[in-house]
Amino acid sequence: MSNVSTSNNHDNLHIFKGLNSQQIKAVEATGGPLLIIAGAGSGKTRVLTHRVANIIHQGTEPYRILALTFTNKAAQELKERISNIVGYELSRDVWAGTFHSIFARILRIEGNKLGYNPGFSIYDTDDQTSTIKTLLNQLKLTPQEYPPNQIRSIISKAKNAMVDYESYADEAKSHFEKTVAIIYREYEKYLLSANAMDFDDLLINMIRLFELDKETLEKYRNKFRYIMIDEYQDTNRAQYKVIKLMAAAHNNICVVGDDAQSIYKWRGADIRNILEFQKDYPSARIIKLEQNYRSSGNILKAADSVIDKNKNQLKKELWTENPEGEKITIINCDDDRQEALKIADLISQKSESGIKYKEIAILYRTNAQSLPLENALRRENIPYVIVGGISFYKRKEIKDVMAYLRMLINPQDDQSLLRAVNEPPRGIGKTSLGHFQEYARKQNISLLDTFERAEEVLPVVGRAKKSARRLWQTVTDYRKLMEVENPASVVKDYINAVGILEMYKEIGTDEALDKFNNIQEIITDITTFFTQNTQADLNDYIQQISLASDIDNSDLSGNSVSLMTLHSAKGLEFPHVFISGLEQGLFPSGRSEGDISELEEERRLFYVGITRAMNNLTVTYCSRRMKFGEIQRQAVSVFLKEIDHSVTRWIGGQPPLQNSKKTSLSGTPVSTGSNILGSWRSRVTQSTPKKKSQYDQTVEESYSQLHDSLRTGDRVLHSKFGEGKLIEISGIGDQQKVVVKFDDHGKKNMIAKFAKLQKL
Repeated sequence: MSNVSTSNNHDNLHIFKGLNSQQIKAVEATGGPLLIIAGAGSGKTRVLTHRVANIIHQGTEPYRILALTFTNKAAQELKERISNIVGYELSRDVWAGTFHSIFARILRIEGNKLGYNPGFSIYDTDDQTSTIKTLLNQLKLTPQEYPPNQIRSIISKAKNAMVDYESYADEAKSHFEKTVAIIYREYEKYLLSANAMDFDDLLINMIRLFELDKETLEKYRNKFRYIMIDEYQDTNRAQYKVIKLMAAAHNNICVVGDDAQSIYKWRGADIRNILEFQKDYPSARIIKLEQNYRSSGNILKAADSVIDKNKNQLKKELWTENPEGEKITIINCDDDRQEALKIADLISQKSESGIKYKEIAILYRTNAQSLPLENALRRENIPYVIVGGISFYKRKEIKDVMAYLRMLINPQDDQSLLRAVNEPPRGIGKTSLGHFQEYARKQNISLLDTFERAEEVLPVVGRAKKSARRLWQTVTDYRKLMEVENPASVVKDYINAVGILEMYKEIGTDEALDKFNNIQEIITDITTFFTQNTQADLNDYIQQISLASDIDNSDLSGNSVSLMTLHSAKGLEFPHVFISGLEQGLFPSGRSEGDISELEEERRLFYVGITRAMNNLTVTYCSRRMKFGEIQRQAVSVFLKEIDHSVTRWIGGQPPLQNSKKTSLSGTPVSTGSNILGSWRSRVTQSTPKKKSQYDQTVEESYSQLHDSLRTGDRVLHSKFGEGKLIEISGIGDQQKVVVKFDDHGKKNMIAKFAKLQKL
C-alpha cells in the first residue's frame, strides 16, 4: 500500500488528534520500511497506536497487522488504546503481544511440524535449572563442578546467538565446554520428550519452523501485511531473524526504538539491529520523535549532556516545551548507610510537603544496593515496594499449583510431576522416584505413565506404589473432565483433589495460611479469566502466566515508594527520582573498564535512569562503601564528570573537573539556605572533623549485614547444611540472627556472622 496522507480527510481526523507534526508523519507513513527513532518520553506508544488505527482506517483487515512488544503490560496498553480509537470489534483481531506470546500462539498451531503437540509446556528458569539438575544426576556429574545456573545461562546465550548443540560441540575446546555440549544435547532431547520449550525455544523454533517449512513461512508472510516492533533496540539476533523472514513479502515493517535506551546487551539484545536498519532496508524512511513530554528542561539537558559522549549512536536532539524546573541535586555521602538515611530523610520531607510516596522512585545499579535503602525506609516508616522482586506467580505454592495444572494439559511434562509429586507428601521418596525414572527411560514413556504401571515398577508393597497409582488416576480423571466440563470448576475441584490446599490448612501456621490464601487467589484468578475469555482453554491461561514478566506483575498502584534496578525502571516514569551509587566500579560497573562498548551501554543505562524523572532528580554517591565484607574507598563516577554542571547543584562535595578545567557554576555547593536538605544539614558537618555521628555509630550495625545483601525469601547455601531458603532476619550487629529452612535439614536458627551464608 502506498504512503497515503489523509490528514485532510474529515472521516479520520480523530486519528491525528493530539499529535505533533513528526508524530503525524509517522502515523501517515504506512507503506514500506520505516524506522521511528523515538527519544525518551516522546510519545512512541501513542504513535504506534494511531498508526495501527490509520492502517485499519485505510481498509486493511485488523488480523493482518502484527504488533510486537516486550512486556504484556505494553501489549495490553497498546490494545486498549487501539480499541479507544477504532472500537473493540476491530481492535480485538489485531495480533498484538510480546514476542514470546505471539510466537507461542503460532507454535501451538504449527508446532506439530517440529514434533510438538499444542499442549507443550513453557519452562521458566526454575524449570530449566531443575531439568539440568536431573540431567547432571543421570550423567553422573556434580553440580559443584557444573553449576546448574551457569549451565542454563551458557545454553541460553548459545540459543540467543543461534548456536545449536552440534555447533557448540564443534567449537568446544576445554573439557568443561565439551561436557557442557553433552549436557546441552541431553537438555534438548529432554525438552522434546517432555513436550516442552524454554523461553529461548519460542524464538529458535520459529526460525526452525520457517526454515524447514516454506509453506508455513509463506502462510504467515501473506497473513501479516504490516509488522510493527516496539523497543526495537532490545531485540536479539534470533528475534531479528524471525522478523526479517516474516516481513520479506510486503516489506511493510515499522520499527520503533531508541538506541540511547539499549541496555540489555547482557541478555542478548543487539544494538546493531537498530543501528543498521537502513542497511537491511535501504529504502527505509527515518522519522525522529524529538519532542519530550515527560521531563523538565534541566533534566533533559542533563540526560543529553551524558548520552552525547557515546560515539556509537543515532544522533537526535531532544527538546521540550516543559519549564526548566529544578536543578539536579548531587549529594556526596560518607558511606552507603548514610546515603540510604539521607534519601529516606529527603523522602520524608517530600511527604510532609504533600508529595505522595507513589510519586517517588529510588533506582540503583545492582539489587545488592537495596538492603541499606530498605532498612532506612523501614526506620522512617516509609512504605515501599520492590519492583522486579519475587512476583506472585514465582511463589513456591503457586508454582506447585501451576505444575499440577500443566500435568492436566501435558502429561509428558516430567519436571512438573517431579515438582508436584510430594506436595503434599505422598511417600514417593528419592529411591522410588529413581525406579520410576529408570523405567521411564527404558520404556521411552513419560514419568506419569510409569505411575500407572506402579505394580510393575515397584514390586514391593508400600505407600509409594499406591500413592503413585492414585495420583495417575486423579490426573487422568480430571483430564477427561476438562474436555467436557467448565474448565474453571474442573480446576477448582482438581486442586482440592490433589490435596495441596488440605496440606496447608492442616499445617495451620501463619505462613501456611498465607500460602493457602494465595492458592485460593489463583483459583479466583482462573475463574475470572474464563469468565472474561469464554472461548479460552486452560492452555491459554497457563501460557499467559508462563510468559508474564516481573514488571508485568509489579503493582505500582499503592501509595508506596518504588525501589528498583535501573534496568527494571525502563518504560516507567515518576515525578521524583533518586539514583544512588554513582561511583566508579559500581556505576559504571567494573566490567566496563577498558571496554568502550560496555562503557557506552552503562552510559545508556544512566541516560535511562535520568529520563525516568519528570520534575525532580537527585543523584547520590559515596566516599566509601562496604564490598565483600570490607570498607573500600570509592571514586566518583565518570558520569558525574560528564553531566552538564550548569544544571546541577552539589551538596557535600565539589563538581569534578569537566573539559580539563574547573567549571564555575551556579550549582556549586548549596548555601545553608537550601530548603530541600535543611532538616539533615545540621546533622552533617562537611569540612571539619566531627564527633561520632549518628552514621558512625551505626557502622557496626551497618556492616554486619548478611553477605551479598541477602533478604528473606532468598535461596542460600551453607557449608554444612547445604541449600535452603532464608525465611527470617532479626536483630542487628553481632546479635543479628537468621532462620533458614534447609532442604534436607529443616529449620535452623543461626547467628548471621557465623552462618556465612552464600546467596544462590
